[in-house]
Amino acid sequence: MVKQKIRIYVEASIVAFWTLLKRLTIGAILLFIGWLAYSELAMRIMHGGRMDQAVGFIGLWLVLAYIFIPRLHRVLTKLYIPDYFIGRIRTSDGLLSDPVNLAFIGSKNDLHQAMQKAGWVLADKLSFGSSLKMIFATIFRKSYPTAPVSNAYLFGNLQSFTYQQDINGKTNARHHVRFWKTPDGWIMPGGHKVDWVAAGTFDRAIGISYFTLQLTHKIASDTDIERDYIVKNIEKYSQPKEVDIIKNYFSAYHHRSGGGDSIMTDGALPIIKL
Repeated sequence: MVKQKIRIYVEASIVAFWTLLKRLTIGAILLFIGWLAYSELAMRIMHGGRMDQAVGFIGLWLVLAYIFIPRLHRVLTKLYIPDYFIGRIRTSDGLLSDPVNLAFIGSKNDLHQAMQKAGWVLADKLSFGSSLKMIFATIFRKSYPTAPVSNAYLFGNLQSFTYQQDINGKTNARHHVRFWKTPDGWIMPGGHKVDWVAAGTFDRAIGISYFTLQLTHKIASDTDIERDYIVKNIEKYSQPKEVDIIKNYFSAYHHRSGGGDSIMTDGALPIIKL
C-alpha cells in the first residue's frame, strides 16, 4: 500500500514537472517572438521608409495574428475555460465559439443522406491546399461550394464533418453546420440520448477576428435563425421521423463567438430523429 502511494506520487510529480517545463518553454518562445516582433518589425514601422513601414506592418500583423496571439490564447484558455460540455464549441485556440444548437438520432449514413437530400454539400477538410483554393476563390470571386470551414472542437475532438450551402456561388457568405459524434454512453443535460450534436451558423462576410486579428468569416448574430433554417430544410426534403424541440435547453443568452462576433440564442434545442 505504501509503495503504491509512493509510485502514484512519483508519477504525478513527473507529470507536473513536464507540464511546468512545457509551459515555461512556451512562455520563453512567446517572449522571444514578442521581442523579435518589436525589434525587427515595430522599429521599421516607426523609423523606416514607406516600403519598410509596409513590410514591417504586414510582418507584425502576421506574427501577432498567426503566432503570438493564438498561442497565448491556447495557454490561457486551458486555465480559465472548463473542459466539459457546456453547450458551446471551441476554436483551435481554445476560445468559446458557436452554440451547440442541433441534435440528431441516427447513423452516420442516415445523417449524410438527410443532409445531401436537403441540398447540402460536404465541406473539404481544412488544409494548406484547401485554404489556398479558398483564398483564390474569394479574391477572384470564383465558386467553391465545398470550401473548408475552420477547425472547431467539442468533447476534445475535431468536428467529424461539416455540411454547407453557399450563396450564389460566393465563398464569403454561406450556411454551414459542423457535426460531432457523441461519446459512447454520453447523456445530454436533462437525460436525453442522441447520436450526434451540431453547431449551425450563417457566415455573412469575411472580416477580422476581434480576438486573434486573423482573417475569418463573420457570422450572423441571431444563430436561432440558422438553426431553424436547417431544421425546416431537413424537414422539407429529407422527411425525418420526428423533430422534438426542447425549449429552454440552455438559458437564453447574448455572447461572443470565437471570432468576437455577437451571438444570441433563445436556448431551444431541436432533436431530429432520422
